[in-house]
Amino acid sequence: MTLIQAAILGVVEGLTEFLPVSSTGHLILAAHFMGLVGGEMGPFEIVIQAGALLAVVWLYRGRIGELLAGLVNPASRGRALLVKLFVAFLPAAVVGLAGHHWIHEHLFGTTTVAAALIAGGVLILVTAPGISKRTASPRYPTIDDIPLRVALLIGLAQCLSLWPGTSRALATMLAALLLGASPVASAEFSFLLALPTLGMATLYDLAKNYHELTGPALGGPGPLVVGLLVSAVVAVLAIKGFLRYVVSRGLAPFGWYRIALGIVVLTYFHHHPAVTP
Repeated sequence: MTLIQAAILGVVEGLTEFLPVSSTGHLILAAHFMGLVGGEMGPFEIVIQAGALLAVVWLYRGRIGELLAGLVNPASRGRALLVKLFVAFLPAAVVGLAGHHWIHEHLFGTTTVAAALIAGGVLILVTAPGISKRTASPRYPTIDDIPLRVALLIGLAQCLSLWPGTSRALATMLAALLLGASPVASAEFSFLLALPTLGMATLYDLAKNYHELTGPALGGPGPLVVGLLVSAVVAVLAIKGFLRYVVSRGLAPFGWYRIALGIVVLTYFHHHPAVTP
């Protein structure tokens, strides 16, 4: 992997991590189109997510300070949100840990990603009318209004994102919107939930595959560092733009995009079977 290729993957990760389009799916597709295939790419596509997490840490540093205070002070404002995030984190953590090897072995491919992209796009379009009615007068206007029961349901929905191409952002945001949260509250809960969910996945893959990720097969540690830094910068811009966009336009455009991309991918690999992983 060259530094330019690593930077391209960093841009893809930063742009798509917090959009309902599947960052892992886009990374898999981008890597395959650049000829980057092999056992090291799966862990690389997971670990590079740490760059996007740095963007959340920076943009929500005030909230994260409250969460940290909640660790030691039960009466602090951040304790309730910390508990909700922990409850939402648990389902995917348990399922992901149990099925980690099987997921990497069977679901990290262009065909499975394309199928998930299309299915997610259809789901967005089918639920769009109901979401529009709910967001007109949301039951939970802010992230603090989301109750523990709803946080658990969002966490259960997050398990769907273990299939690459589904999108963690899509699963969590769509669940939150359907359960009555406002677009901003849904997005912010999804962003903060990414910290434990993707953080643990990143640390797990980094610890397990450190030598492969920094070894000669990927060009040493340089590409990983470049990918992380680029994804962090791009993710900051993407998060700011996405919050403005989702409030004014909703998720429907992302549904059409997912369907179109999924069809293009299936068509391409149908006519180029030799490069299908």
